[in-house]
Amino acid sequence: MRSNLFGANLETTSDEAMSLQNPRMLKVRLNGEVLARQGAMVAYQGQMQFAYEGAGGVGKFLKKALTGEGVPLMRCTGQGDLFLAQDGNELHILDLDGDSVTVNGANVLAFEPGLTWDIRRVEGASALSGGVFNMVFTGTGRLVVSAFGTPVVLNTGEAPTYADLQSAIAWSSTLQTRLVRTAGASALIGRGSGEAFQLAFAGAGFLVVQASEGPVVPTHNHGSGGGGLFS
Repeated sequence: MRSNLFGANLETTSDEAMSLQNPRMLKVRLNGEVLARQGAMVAYQGQMQFAYEGAGGVGKFLKKALTGEGVPLMRCTGQGDLFLAQDGNELHILDLDGDSVTVNGANVLAFEPGLTWDIRRVEGASALSGGVFNMVFTGTGRLVVSAFGTPVVLNTGEAPTYADLQSAIAWSSTLQTRLVRTAGASALIGRGSGEAFQLAFAGAGFLVVQASEGPVVPTHNHGSGGGGLFS
């Protein structure tokens, strides 16, 4: 059989524990364990087990229950090659070396178990904005984030910086963040849900912004008309 499929798309070889098979798929050379988003496994070779990880302790469980933030995690253990992906989104590897980074939970794909994480509330967030919580990763190890479209990295030290709530996917944990509202702009800024809120960033550091607010969730009709499970 002949096809271009068997050219550039063949499995890559790498000595690294985590590497990109292609811009939208992560390859993990598993010899122990890794934490990943539930449902992210698309294939594996070797002997592996997958177990629900939970929220990572009582404190994190309570935060996750109250905020809805965090990542539904699974612990992958064993030996072999593990392939992970998230809706065909672009993937990017971050190497932490004793520092920390803040990530939108919706954009976390996988990370090494040596990293610690916690759920933090954005200053100024309130019930009006639905609450804004993100995950802070600290320590030494690799973290893989996804982006809906090709992202841009902004230098927040150059000028006052603002981003849509769903578009800001990662930033320096040293930055000061607060929630601001743009009066009268709910129909013009972002997707608009009756209010227009943005995250404001202050300080020297970086901000990663994806090229979209994420996929649109279709409106569900729960009316009484029709019958059956999918009506």
